[in-house]
Amino acid sequence: MNFDEDEIVTSLRDSLEKFVEREMPRSAAQDWDARNHFPREVHKKLADLGVLGLTIPEDYGGYGRDIVATMVVIEELSRRSLAVSVPYIMAACYAGMNIEECGTEAQKRELLPKIVSGDLLFAYGLTEPDAGADLASVKTRAERDGDVLRIEGSKRFCSGAGIADYIYTLVRTGPAEERHRNLSFVLVPPTAPGVTITKIESMGMKGAATTDVSFDNVEVPIGNLVGGEAGWNGGWKMLVGPGLDVEKLEVAAIGIGIARAALDDAWAYALERRQFGRTIGEFQSIQHKLADMQTQVHAARLVLYQAAWLANERRPCSAETSMAKLFATEVAKTVALECQTILGAYGYVKDFDAERYVRDALLMPIIGGSSAVQRNNIFKLVGARR
Repeated sequence: MNFDEDEIVTSLRDSLEKFVEREMPRSAAQDWDARNHFPREVHKKLADLGVLGLTIPEDYGGYGRDIVATMVVIEELSRRSLAVSVPYIMAACYAGMNIEECGTEAQKRELLPKIVSGDLLFAYGLTEPDAGADLASVKTRAERDGDVLRIEGSKRFCSGAGIADYIYTLVRTGPAEERHRNLSFVLVPPTAPGVTITKIESMGMKGAATTDVSFDNVEVPIGNLVGGEAGWNGGWKMLVGPGLDVEKLEVAAIGIGIARAALDDAWAYALERRQFGRTIGEFQSIQHKLADMQTQVHAARLVLYQAAWLANERRPCSAETSMAKLFATEVAKTVALECQTILGAYGYVKDFDAERYVRDALLMPIIGGSSAVQRNNIFKLVGARR
């Protein structure tokens, strides 16, 4: 087996590293975090770089579906700021992959080119106050009235709704007891009359602020039903399709980006900080911490990119993507906390990025399906193969 990166991927990493240093300096990342700000101008520059087309077919202005390259972009951007990497996901993955896989031809022609140009973001409107992992129990409803859909209900932890162009909203379109058989997806503009967005203050992942969203007799045209007539009561298949596997990989890639940044900062600090007449990196206890952190990050990247390769080849990979999400996000949490330990008091103050790494890393095992949910998935999926 050959684990060398493709030359195109290596070139992409080099371009992204230069982009991050030029357009996303540390001072800017600290400012975006402090203000919970989405730097839209940086997102537009990502479009100029071409990376927003990595999930879009060439027929719609993109470069073709490349899951491995998409994960590279997420990882490299996340090393510096989730205020840029999460909106990238909202465009390339939430919007790009879902419309490419589930949209009508008219929806693809209208929306996919806007993603490539940096002019379209989706927020996920999935979870609700009483529906987290059990999405088949959602209560937000959509009723048809001729060429109009009327939506009533609420969504919770709808990250990025305030900066999105559409909320990709999971709605119930039939009796609640039918659960999986009567769900649909509707594109709801956040600016539509009857939509109310309330920001939820959270520890980390600043820039794509998480929100509560309520829908009070919101009307959208029937053309906003994802998949057209075939999409009515077809939402469950859309939800658990290939996009779900890739969503797990997206969060894993964010986690690895955070972990790499934390490891780099901890290593640099260990070589600079002097105590008792020598650098703390000369103490074996610190060396062992750094060695363990390096090993964990290395292993997490192998798990992620093997699963991303499977997804790109359209092979069955639900177990592998769950393993990648579980392992990479737990590594992110462990490495970020170890970075904070090595920096000591400096790791606890906002003047140093280590404090942000911890806040961001603590979220990764929760979003995109918690670690407990991933363990359930792995047990069931691997058990079915035995």
